[in-house]
Amino acid sequence: MRKNQSSPALARAARNTYFKVIQTDKRVHWWQFLANVDSQSVWDARKISAGRAPDHFPTLENTSSPTEINNTLLQHLFPPRPSPPPPLILPAFKVVPPVLQAEVSSGLRKTSNTLAPGPSGIPYSIWKQVHKANERLLPSLFTPLLTHWYHPLAMKKANGIVLDKPGKPNNRTPASIRIIVLLETGSKILERLSAHRLASAPHSVGLLHPNQCGSLAGRGYFDTVATLTHEGHILQAASFKVSTLFLDVKGGFDNVCANKPAYTRTKGGVSAYLVAWIKSFLSKRQCQLIFRGAPKVFCPVAVGTPQGSPISPLLFVLYIASLHPTIPKGLAISYVDDLTITVSSDSVRSNIRPLQYIFGIIQRRGADLGVAFSVPKTELIHRRTPKYCSDVSFAPIVINDMLFPPGQAVRWLGYWLTLTIQSSGHFLRLLTLAKASFTTI
Repeated sequence: MRKNQSSPALARAARNTYFKVIQTDKRVHWWQFLANVDSQSVWDARKISAGRAPDHFPTLENTSSPTEINNTLLQHLFPPRPSPPPPLILPAFKVVPPVLQAEVSSGLRKTSNTLAPGPSGIPYSIWKQVHKANERLLPSLFTPLLTHWYHPLAMKKANGIVLDKPGKPNNRTPASIRIIVLLETGSKILERLSAHRLASAPHSVGLLHPNQCGSLAGRGYFDTVATLTHEGHILQAASFKVSTLFLDVKGGFDNVCANKPAYTRTKGGVSAYLVAWIKSFLSKRQCQLIFRGAPKVFCPVAVGTPQGSPISPLLFVLYIASLHPTIPKGLAISYVDDLTITVSSDSVRSNIRPLQYIFGIIQRRGADLGVAFSVPKTELIHRRTPKYCSDVSFAPIVINDMLFPPGQAVRWLGYWLTLTIQSSGHFLRLLTLAKASFTTI
C-alpha cells in the first residue's frame, strides 16, 4: 500500500528531473553554439534569439538610401497615371438616406478583431466597443460624409507592408517585392456600408452584365463553373463543336480609373450621392511603405480601387461590365477578373477565327477603360463529348503574335476542367494530387 502511495510522487520527481536535464542540456548547447559562431551562423543565432526572422532590409539596384528605395518601390507598385480632375464644389445632396444603427451593426459583425489596422492603429474591436457604448455616434459621423459626398483625407491613408515574393531568385528588383496594404478600419466600415447600398442597385438598372459573377451575392465560383459547363453541354447537344478561351485581366483592381464613367452612371436608381462619394473615395489617396529603415512618409499614390477595401471588388466588377460581348452561339462569362469566351461551330478549327475576333473586341473595349490582359496566362481548350472522346483536336490559336496550343485540362477557379467537362475529371485530378502528396511524406 505504501508502495502504491509513493508511486505518484516518484513519477512527478522523475518527470521534473527529466525536464530539468533537457533544459540544462539546451542551455549548454546554446552557449557552445554562441562560442563558435562565424560570419554566417551569426544570423542564425540572431534569428533564434529573436524567436522569428529579423526584419528584411530591401536592397534594390541603383539605390543607395532608404528614401531612394522607398521612391523606387512607390514608382513600381503604384505607377503614375493621369489624375482625376478636382471635384467641383457642389452643395450637399438633399435626399440621402441616413446611415442607420442597424447598418453599422451589420457591417461590424462581418469584421475580424484580428485584422491588422491602418496607420491610426485602431482595430475593429475599438469600433465595436464605441458602437456598443453609443449606437448613434458612428451613424452621426457617416451620414454627413455621404450627404456632402466627401471622404476625408485621413481616411484615405494606408500602410504598405513590403514583403519578398516567395520563389523569386533575385530580390534586388522591384518586381521581386509584393505589398500588403493596411487600410483604416474606420474607413472600411463606411466602405462596407456604401458597398451594400450600391449592390442593391446594379441588378435592376443594368450596370452589371448577366454573366458576371464574383463579389456579388448569389453568384459564387460554383455558379460560374456550373454555368460554363452547362452551356457547353447544351451546345454539344445541338451537335456543335465547342471551344473555350480563358483570359486574365492584368493588374485587376489597379486598372479602375475615377475618370471613366463605367460605374458612375446614375440611370435607373443608382443614387447620385453614391456616385459622387465614390469619386471622392478613389481620389487623392496616400500610402506609406513599411520596411526596415523606411522613411515612413505618406506619399500620394494612384491605386485604382484600394487593395483590401470592402467596396473595391464591386467597383471593379461594375467597371469591366462592358467587356462582355454577346455571342450568338456561345457565352462570355467572368468571375471578377477571370474571363472566358466560349464559341461553337461545325468544327473545332472553325472556332479559332471567332475566338480571335471576339478577343479583339474585348481587347479594344479594355483599352478604352485602361484595362489590359495578361496574354501569357491565356489558355485554350477544345471540348469533346464522352462519346467521341478519341476525337482530339490540336488546333492552336494566335493571340497578339503568341501561339497557344489547346490543353488537355485547365484549372480555373480551383476547378479542373477536362476535355469532356465531366465532374469526374476534377475529382480524379484531386485524387491523383492527394496520392502524390502522401507518397512524398
